[in-house]
Amino acid sequence: MDHKTGSLMEWVIPFLFVLCGAWAIWHAPAYILTLAPHENASKLSQVTALHQAKELTPNLPGLFGGVADIVDWAALLLLPVLAAIGMRGVRVAAMEFQQWRQIDRFALFFGRVTMILIISMTCVMLYEVFLRYVFEAPTLWANELTLWIGGFVFLCSGLYGMQQRSHIRIFILYDAVPRWLQRVFDTTWTVIFVIFAIGLVFGSYKQVFITKFYNWEMFGTAFDPPIPATVQPAVLIIICLVAVQSVINLISDWNLEPVTHSAADDIDQEELEAIRRAVGSDGVSDLDVTRGKIQGTQVKDKN
Repeated sequence: MDHKTGSLMEWVIPFLFVLCGAWAIWHAPAYILTLAPHENASKLSQVTALHQAKELTPNLPGLFGGVADIVDWAALLLLPVLAAIGMRGVRVAAMEFQQWRQIDRFALFFGRVTMILIISMTCVMLYEVFLRYVFEAPTLWANELTLWIGGFVFLCSGLYGMQQRSHIRIFILYDAVPRWLQRVFDTTWTVIFVIFAIGLVFGSYKQVFITKFYNWEMFGTAFDPPIPATVQPAVLIIICLVAVQSVINLISDWNLEPVTHSAADDIDQEELEAIRRAVGSDGVSDLDVTRGKIQGTQVKDKN
């Protein structure tokens, strides 16, 4: 995989993926009413009312005899296409985990999507601050939208963190044992995590996908976003993806040579070199403002 990063497509494809995903999520009631409408009249009326209140293209007719219009279907169908393009073109930066495999492209692309979500969340916060303190006209939706995006950032970063092996690990015992026993440890915790993921999905999928998603439960605020209907299903979906990634990591790392960990692993050598260049080898730089003031004071004192 090419290590040269920063091309325009690395930003455009994840941005378009987030845009299509946001549209599809916001119009999920249209898909529900089209593909699996409620048999209960009151629930059907409730979801229909929510769809009509949140619909961004109310004048477009539905396709295939349903409620979802051409924009809704286009956004949904573009998601796998953009994901495939993004996975094919993703590039690993020098600071990222280097022992990657082709199957890791999905998690790497998910990491880029998470970065776009972070940028989006930051823009929403800055927009709210600008309106609140410059025009004294705060919005009704910025706080809830920030919470909503932040939930997805937290979940998506878990998958990326698992692929990067950046999750919290304690190596005191792990580094002290031979490689065959390290493999036993790796297999044991992977099996435990997979069992946990299966138990979590098995124990809560009805409540999450039937009560929350299928009934499209809202947040209950002025903006009223569908946070319960979207974040809770995302928890189960992402935890399954993380479990799959843990198995991929186990297989990928099986034949790797043992690595001894130390506190120095947390030090970014490139960042240290940048600091050394900035401050100079003797602790301060010729361009440092504080040093300039000190030297100026010393010259005045001598005079």
